[in-house]
Amino acid sequence: MLLTISTTHQPATDLGFLLMKHPDNVHVTELPFGRATVLYPEASAGRCTAALAVEVDPVELVRGKGSAAGIQDQYVNDRPYAASSLLSVAMGRALNSAMGGRSQHRQELADTAIALEAHLVPVPARGGGSKLIERLFQPLGYEVVTETIPMDPAHLAWGDSPYVEMRLSGTARLADLLNHLFVLIPVLDNSKHYFVGEDEVAKLLRKGEGWLERHPERELIVSRYLKGFRALVRAANLALEETDEPEEADKRLAKDAAEEALEKPIRLNDQRMSRIVEVLEELGAASVLDLGCGEGKLLRELIKRRGFARIVGVEVAPRVLATAAERLRLDRMPDLKRRRIELLQGSLVYRDDRLKGFDAAAVVEVVEHMDADRLPSFEQAVFGHARPGAVVITTPNADYNALFPNLPAGKFRHPDHRFEWSRQEFEHWAKSLARAHGYEVRFEGIGTADPALGAPTQMGIFKRAD
Repeated sequence: MLLTISTTHQPATDLGFLLMKHPDNVHVTELPFGRATVLYPEASAGRCTAALAVEVDPVELVRGKGSAAGIQDQYVNDRPYAASSLLSVAMGRALNSAMGGRSQHRQELADTAIALEAHLVPVPARGGGSKLIERLFQPLGYEVVTETIPMDPAHLAWGDSPYVEMRLSGTARLADLLNHLFVLIPVLDNSKHYFVGEDEVAKLLRKGEGWLERHPERELIVSRYLKGFRALVRAANLALEETDEPEEADKRLAKDAAEEALEKPIRLNDQRMSRIVEVLEELGAASVLDLGCGEGKLLRELIKRRGFARIVGVEVAPRVLATAAERLRLDRMPDLKRRRIELLQGSLVYRDDRLKGFDAAAVVEVVEHMDADRLPSFEQAVFGHARPGAVVITTPNADYNALFPNLPAGKFRHPDHRFEWSRQEFEHWAKSLARAHGYEVRFEGIGTADPALGAPTQMGIFKRAD
């Protein structure tokens, strides 16, 4: 089995510093079942490729395991050549430092997302083929190209094999790419060559930290990685839900209440919801996404209007989503109204096919809660992948903050805000975003505007140009 990783980030030969493997040398790691070799087929300033070749000794693989499974099962299989948990083990042994995000001489680069390509062949994609590969890797921000491998190139009538050639490309930290592959390769194969116990849960949580908890295929990944063992799957999912929600729902809502109290004298929330609903009606939207719906304030307003035939709220935290369901009284809602609304657990920074095909999406006071380095993923997921006909984004106007008497200078309106944009900063970001993804954008203020500092909330209304 062969995995290659390439970069065009210049100087590209810095890939050697990230992998802790010098491009001029051949690096061999002995494994319990064979050996892993890292070498560089190309190494120039413009492009550098590292190859991990894994040679499996089928005798060593079954030595000491007895003959209960039969001689044929032990020796006639695809383990010596197909990408599987054997490759993940080889990556863990040969590329351990890189997977941990450590670089002795280029730590700043190790912490930086760079242009990367991964090529892996042959890949077993059992129970889904190329579509399964796309479902697993596209939400992580990769462009995925697959090519099915025929059963026998000399006898094409025999059909396709369950193996594919896979290429991934994208901008990511090298450690993230390696950890994605480490977890998802056994998931594609839907098998492991070793006993799966409680330590596998810890390994999954460690390697999946920061991405697995929000992946739209999380349940599938967890189940297949842990070979469907119910107790292990349940333990992993419970741990991921806790990771996904670092604070309890009531604490999060309490922080939201602090911001509401600040804005209450000017009734800003009421004005914001009213104007957003008006804009969505003006756009003629019949199907609407509320991305980052929280406890459902906008959803409550949308469901009152019969013109919105399909309303979907998306929230990453299951407990907050449960609070939304309670406050909307979904269990007591009349059937006709209930059929118009749906709540989904999902992340706004991962591509999700469930969010495609909507007339409009609303992102209300959400972007300022994101770390700046997550914004490109949000942009790709919403504007590049879901591509609703229109997107309405609201965010605080930092210029106006000086007019809040109880807000100290330099402080944000909400304890969890990562930033608050001035009008100039927001418009610069929004115009660049619109140009990049084929949208037009116009701007409005919400709330009574100050002649010098503008309105307390700023809104960008994006409309797809095609």
